Amino acid sequence: MEANVWMAGVIVQSCDDPPSVRELAPGQAATFGRGAPQSPVDIVLPDAAISRVAGRILAVEDHWLVSNLSARRTYVIENPEGGGEFIKVAPRRLEMPVPFEFSRVVVPGADRPAAFYVFAPQHAYADIAEAPDGSADATRTSFPMDETAKYFLILLALCEPRLRNPSSPVIPTAPEILERLAGVPAAAGLTRAAVNFHIGYLAREKLRVKTPADAENTKADWQRSALVSLALQFDLVRGEHLALLAG
Repeated sequence: MEANVWMAGVIVQSCDDPPSVRELAPGQAATFGRGAPQSPVDIVLPDAAISRVAGRILAVEDHWLVSNLSARRTYVIENPEGGGEFIKVAPRRLEMPVPFEFSRVVVPGADRPAAFYVFAPQHAYADIAEAPDGSADATRTSFPMDETAKYFLILLALCEPRLRNPSSPVIPTAPEILERLAGVPAAAGLTRAAVNFHIGYLAREKLRVKTPADAENTKADWQRSALVSLALQFDLVRGEHLALLAG
C-alpha cells in the first residue's frame, strides 16, 4: 500500500496477511496492544510481552499523535522512506506528534518486535520563489553537491548500507568502496588513493565535518561515520540515488 493524498485523517494498516485497514477521521482515535475481553483494542498485537492496551493513535487534520501507555517500554516510530529516520516514544508519553507521512510503529515483543503502519496526508509546502542566481538576494546552498561527480558516488557508496537497512552499523572502508564502484561507468579510473582523497574532500569542503577534539583517541573511521550521519540527516543522499550504483 502506498501513501496517497487524503483531505484529512490517517489510515492504519496491520502487518497481518491479508492486512486489515482502518481509517481515522480527525478527532478519532485507535488503541493498540495485546487486548483482552475486558480491554479490547483496535489494533491487536498478539504478544505476551505487550501491554493489553499499549498505546493510542489520535488523528488530527494533517498529522497524528501517538501515546505510549506502557510504564516501562519505549516504542520506536520509523520512516520507511527515509534514510534511517526514527523517533522514540518514551514510556507514559502522551500525544506525541509524528512528523512522517508514512510510519512504521514498532513495539518490543517477547521474541521479536510487533509492528503496524500509519499513513498520514502528504505534507504541505510553501511555494517560495528563489531570487535569480547571482542577485544580491540569492541564497547560498548549504551543501552544494554535484550528483554526477565521483565524490557523490563515493558518498553514496558510504551511505548504501544504511540506505538499504537503517539499522546497519556498516561503514564501508576505502577498499570496499572501490570494490563496490567497480563496473560503475561514472567511477571509471578510481584508485584507493583517489577514494581517500574524495572522502577527505567531502569532509573538508562539501559537508565541512569538524574534527573531534580528541581525534587522536577516536576510531579511525570517525570521518566516514560523520559523513554518513550528516548526509542521511539532511537527505543529501536518498534511496532513489541507489540507481546510480548500477553497473
